[in-house]
Amino acid sequence: MSSADTATVAESAELAVATRAGAVESRHIGSAVVIGPGGETLQSVGAPQKPIFPRSTLKPFQAIASLRAGALISPEAVALACGSHVGSRKHQELAAQVLADEGLEESDLRCPAALPTRDLDLKVHIEAGKQKTPLAFNCSGKHVAFLAAARTQGWRLATYTKPEHPLQQSALEVIEEYCGETPGVVGVDGCGAPAPSISLAGLARGFGTVASATSRRDAEVHAFTVNQAMLDYPWAVHGRNEANTVVMEDLGLLAKLGAEGVLVVAAPDGTTAAVKVLDGSQRASNLVALSLLAGQGVVEVDALGPVLKKIIRPITGGIDGEQVGSIRLSPELLAHL
Repeated sequence: MSSADTATVAESAELAVATRAGAVESRHIGSAVVIGPGGETLQSVGAPQKPIFPRSTLKPFQAIASLRAGALISPEAVALACGSHVGSRKHQELAAQVLADEGLEESDLRCPAALPTRDLDLKVHIEAGKQKTPLAFNCSGKHVAFLAAARTQGWRLATYTKPEHPLQQSALEVIEEYCGETPGVVGVDGCGAPAPSISLAGLARGFGTVASATSRRDAEVHAFTVNQAMLDYPWAVHGRNEANTVVMEDLGLLAKLGAEGVLVVAAPDGTTAAVKVLDGSQRASNLVALSLLAGQGVVEVDALGPVLKKIIRPITGGIDGEQVGSIRLSPELLAHL
């Protein structure tokens, strides 16, 4: 096994289980960590010091890099740059507006073309006679911010996703600065941009620094901008009634998912929970992260229940959608609360 590999099953912990008829049907294995306002580790489950690919949870740091490079975009577009959105018409229009403001075209985007992910948005898209478009790809906000920054600096546009591009080098520097770690393996993300690896603990530490930017006098102005934009325009980060959006709207926490079972959620004081599920599933991530934060007293237990009901799909059976099972914290995780 390479030292760059994420934790093995033996190194990890059971985080949650799915039950049916009261019996455990599936088990979600992974790692979780809670980092305090001062960067200290408050809770550690599994192997959060092992490297992971944080994937889209790195977008707030990449947005900071774009802003440092001079991207002149609206607060809504900053939120979109941090987001993994569902490709709704509103998301597409916001991304298109950034391109138009820079005198650029949809063809300048180096992310794949996609369709909206939700049925109603897809219906509207198809009825309008539209095909797959990079504007609907979940990372289009990050990419239009990259292009706006490259345009300001006079950097090459055609190669803005390459690891050696000045903008991507700047993004790696921001990640190292905020997370306190030098990124390890740098792969290619699904959108074509660099996908650096760091530890789950480092990710939580950096994200907490962004989340607390509005309350710290020494905070970087761009971190303040990213934090405020995500909280002011949570629909742009994910989508109406989607998990990250609901958590930010209803609990006032900064929330960001990443592909392959990664989630990071932070309170305004910087207390942050980060989760990596080994098999890449997101089904239990919100339950685990929010429960860990509730265990630290930064989320009110009374407020947690209604939010979880909104964002966790029940296990159902039959044409009437009767609930026949549930997602529950594992005994191992409960012991940490």
